[in-house]
Amino acid sequence: MTRVTPSATAPARPAGGGPHWPAPFAARPVDATVTVPGSKSLTNRYLVLAALADGPSRLRAPLHSRDSALMIEALRQLGATVTEVPGDGAFGPDLEILPISMDAAAADTAIDCGLAGTVMRFVPPVAALVRGASRFDGDPHARKRPMGTIIEALAGLGVAVSAPDGGPASSLPFTVHGTGDVRGGHLIIDASASSQFVSALLLAGARFTEGLHLEHVGKPVPSLDHINMTVAVLRGVGVVVDDSVPNHWVVSPGPIRAFDQRIEQDLSNAGPFLAAALATGGTVRIPNWPAGTTQVGDLWRGILAAMGATVTLDGGTLTVSGGPEIRGGDFDETSELAPTVAALCALATGPSRLSGIAHLRGHETDRLAALVAEITRLGGDAEETADGLIIRPARLHGGVVHSYADHRMATAGAILGLAVPGVEVEDIGTTAKTMPGFPQLWEAMLAQGTPTNEDTAGGTQH
Repeated sequence: MTRVTPSATAPARPAGGGPHWPAPFAARPVDATVTVPGSKSLTNRYLVLAALADGPSRLRAPLHSRDSALMIEALRQLGATVTEVPGDGAFGPDLEILPISMDAAAADTAIDCGLAGTVMRFVPPVAALVRGASRFDGDPHARKRPMGTIIEALAGLGVAVSAPDGGPASSLPFTVHGTGDVRGGHLIIDASASSQFVSALLLAGARFTEGLHLEHVGKPVPSLDHINMTVAVLRGVGVVVDDSVPNHWVVSPGPIRAFDQRIEQDLSNAGPFLAAALATGGTVRIPNWPAGTTQVGDLWRGILAAMGATVTLDGGTLTVSGGPEIRGGDFDETSELAPTVAALCALATGPSRLSGIAHLRGHETDRLAALVAEITRLGGDAEETADGLIIRPARLHGGVVHSYADHRMATAGAILGLAVPGVEVEDIGTTAKTMPGFPQLWEAMLAQGTPTNEDTAGGTQH
């Protein structure tokens, strides 16, 4: 039994780059039907499982973005074959994946993680199963993201991981020295910094010789919905997972069944478009909303209703209509939805408190500090708490919203721009991390519908 504790990491607020994008100001209530690309979380989980499966697999309508491209290239470096084939999705081809041959050497393989948490955390356990040395690195801010738990977990499983100087590693860059075999067994970790540490080990656990009994100790694991998603996709490909005891996950050793899987659209990325209905007092419809899903984005139905929207799911189409005002409130554990929720709270008529999101300090940027800085920059009233944010009503003005190379900060700026004239977003191109073509999709949403004579007053700041 091996016990792993997290390494301390200091929050950072990097500046992004690229030209400023004039965020469109809504001249009237939006009235649009929007389809968004596939789920990043599901795409990258299924890519990892396909690389470890017992035969060829196919992903239908997967996400094609920077994060998924980085995952594909990482798995190719480890020996998987990933081929684009014609599909029926609106956002790109399907993918056929031939799994990694664990007997093949992958000596001196270089893996670029970019700023993708799923790559930097999900791929090292896969590299441990491949013979050879795999060097991991990424964007400058990636070196500041919490990584100690996964590195120490691998060491606890008997996998050698080294820093560039040959000494112990605690963050990117590091090298995983795979031997083609991981024994597995009982492993204790503190995953309070990120649920991705748990998902990373569970995804590869069935290929460990003894499987994996993963136990978490410490503060609660954030974003449990993402772990539940991982467990669901594992069971869907024939892996036996017992999660009946809280903070324990037992993965039985055995094959990962090859699959043919259609990827749901990304419900988290649908959030900014749904938020446009509240920011403009209009209506947005998202077709093909799943009746049952493991995606955290399904929480939008409750969150937006609590903020005063009318929300209906009928015939597979989610319809959100904004009311005369946006209501503030208390929002707990909004996870990756928090930047969009915070943008709406900055437009609300009452105060709001977001809690249970301290782990966002270790995401693409320190999202809590970044949200306070950017809301305040536009004249808003926001402050950090130990585990979240307090946002009070204030009249906003135009200005530049910095993205911090964080896709969700950029889309938060776009939401504010709907109701506040003169907002510009720095480096809107960072949205390509999970949603390529976001500016075009945003402008196409606003172009839908026919204006009437009374739709001349412009967007309303709530």
